[in-house]
Amino acid sequence: MHRFKQVALLLSLLLLLGLAVGCGGGSQTTGGSDEDVVKVGFLGALTGDVACYGIPGLKGLELAVEEINANGGILGKKVVIVKEDNAGDKTEAASIVKKFISKDKVNAIIGDPCTGITIVAARIAQDHEMVLISPGACGEGAIDAGDYCFRNTLLDKMACPAVTKYLIDKGYKNFALVTAINDEYSVGLSNYFRAALKEYGGNIVIEESIQRGDTNFAAQVTKIKPTNPDIIIFTGYYQEAALFMKEVRKQGMDQIFVAGDGCLGEELYNLGGDAVEGGIVYCGFSPEQNRPEVKEFLDAYAKKYNGALADMFAAQYYDAMYIVAQAMERAGSTDPKVYKAEMANTKDFPGVSGITTFGPDREPIKNPVFLLQVKDNSFKLLDTAEVI
Repeated sequence: MHRFKQVALLLSLLLLLGLAVGCGGGSQTTGGSDEDVVKVGFLGALTGDVACYGIPGLKGLELAVEEINANGGILGKKVVIVKEDNAGDKTEAASIVKKFISKDKVNAIIGDPCTGITIVAARIAQDHEMVLISPGACGEGAIDAGDYCFRNTLLDKMACPAVTKYLIDKGYKNFALVTAINDEYSVGLSNYFRAALKEYGGNIVIEESIQRGDTNFAAQVTKIKPTNPDIIIFTGYYQEAALFMKEVRKQGMDQIFVAGDGCLGEELYNLGGDAVEGGIVYCGFSPEQNRPEVKEFLDAYAKKYNGALADMFAAQYYDAMYIVAQAMERAGSTDPKVYKAEMANTKDFPGVSGITTFGPDREPIKNPVFLLQVKDNSFKLLDTAEVI
């Protein structure tokens, strides 16, 4: 009897140990083994300065996964999201990508929306033969790492000529160009604007440099003021743009600014207030566009998230999930080594963020460019410009 109790106790301990091991880790794979599910790693910031891109992005991804699972999953398998918060930090993002690949055994990584982080993440993904698609990195070199790397956003190199031609056609000729020289996105965007202004006859009357993270721009604005530009092109992110335009107004200037999607999000006008009123931000999505699939997406998003309005990042994460899902279905496999070829073959994908085709370099071809204007603490569709 005593021996039986010892054996029973030993078995109980082993059972408890097995349960403890089985319940370990933080990935969202409850309800199935690795073979039963398709794991998608969410790469983005949920805290910090660029959480305004990651939080709606995650919501868009979750909506897509919910819809896909309601329709039978991918190749009959349930899709689960493994999510981590990189807080907009490159080092943290690199650690997360390595964890997704080595520990979580994901089948795809969706993110990051920022160019600098995507460059870092894409190199790791390429080295480990993992498909990564960025739903927002629009700057130079974001997916140059290799053939496992993709993005489904409107590219700056395509948008800048379209936006520049639009502005010059509207009568704007003289421009101030402001660059955050410690940020890859800003440096790349300024390069594209310089080339486009030269091509279409615009005149850069002054260039000024800032650092990302700066808060005092009195010196730069003081230099810009006597040149009297028609437009201030600001190629950095919303934090610095808001503070820069406050200084512009403080010094009595009335020029508006034009920026890329690094300034997209309510944080721009929450920080900038009246100083950013009238500013123009270009991007690849507007909730005001008149397409049935966009309305369906907006309605579903609002229903799921208590009336919230989806933005570009929500739309592009949503589309990225469907691009990956369709590539896996066409390939008949969730193995990145197998389905990456079908990713590259994506043609005329009818996404809510636009029609997407991947070119020979895996770069997206998208139209049109949406020009959003800050009006009464919101973004309103001003116009569209066609990619040239």
